Amino acid sequence: MPICILQTPGFTIYKDKHSEFKILSFTAFYFYTYDKQCVSCLKAPLRDSRRAARGASVLVILFHLFETYSAGAAEQIINHGYLAVDFFFVLSGFVVGYAYDDRWDRMSVGGFFKRRLIRLHPMVIMGTVIGASLYFFGQCDGFPLIGHVPGWKVLLAFVMGCLMIPCGMKMDIRGWGEMNSFNGPNWSLTWEYLANILYALIFRRLPNVLLGILTAAAAFCTLDLCLDWNVFGLLTDGRDALRYTVIGGWSLTPEQIYIGLTRLMYPFLCGLLLYRIGRFIKVKGGFWWCSLILVVLFAVPCIPMHVF
Repeated sequence: MPICILQTPGFTIYKDKHSEFKILSFTAFYFYTYDKQCVSCLKAPLRDSRRAARGASVLVILFHLFETYSAGAAEQIINHGYLAVDFFFVLSGFVVGYAYDDRWDRMSVGGFFKRRLIRLHPMVIMGTVIGASLYFFGQCDGFPLIGHVPGWKVLLAFVMGCLMIPCGMKMDIRGWGEMNSFNGPNWSLTWEYLANILYALIFRRLPNVLLGILTAAAAFCTLDLCLDWNVFGLLTDGRDALRYTVIGGWSLTPEQIYIGLTRLMYPFLCGLLLYRIGRFIKVKGGFWWCSLILVVLFAVPCIPMHVF
């Protein structure tokens, strides 16, 4: 019979006869127990993943800032900074598995969705509200539809953005065909929501073998996209300038949906499978070494195909 050794609001730790600590529930990121070593092992993955997510966000911001003032894609300073989005999906798969895989015996699907909404949706609403407040200030040649769409469409797009309902091409109010015209980068979080839904309904139930098969299928789609095989005929000729990249996923067109799903599925499933396998390599200062490697990879310049 387990003995309760610590209980705080929303957080309980039990100790069984084999002297193992088991967490039954928690709502905070910081854990309190009498075993400091146990605390460290619980906090480290979440702490490092949050730091990595923040770093990935900074790299994406720098990528787009340099993109605005660069002479072209070939001269981007952080040329592959957009890959930080895909890295974030890897982190997401790992952290979701780490945080929730062993909690389904005491947590419902509705409870999972509630936790994720509390965690993610306030920023969705905040970003949409800030974007809406600055919407008309963005009127320029770069956003040709601002000031030329009816008010009801702007209002409906705002409501859809706050509810995380992606807008189709007919609801475009800026001219870029985005899922959320008030907060363009929100497209990646839209795919993150889909990943959480698929995890709760399907992925969490799958054994590692089936998860590995799905990961391999997603890897094939990634190769199809990156090497421009176009096996499924979904990539259009208008993608010429973006060939051999994974750039895309922010619109509701067949091509963009395929790109977005591909960018989501392979990294997310890889992260989840890495957690499930559990074969981790301990490296002193590993977080900083990995961060350095990512910065170098993201800064690799664009190499024209004729070089090869």
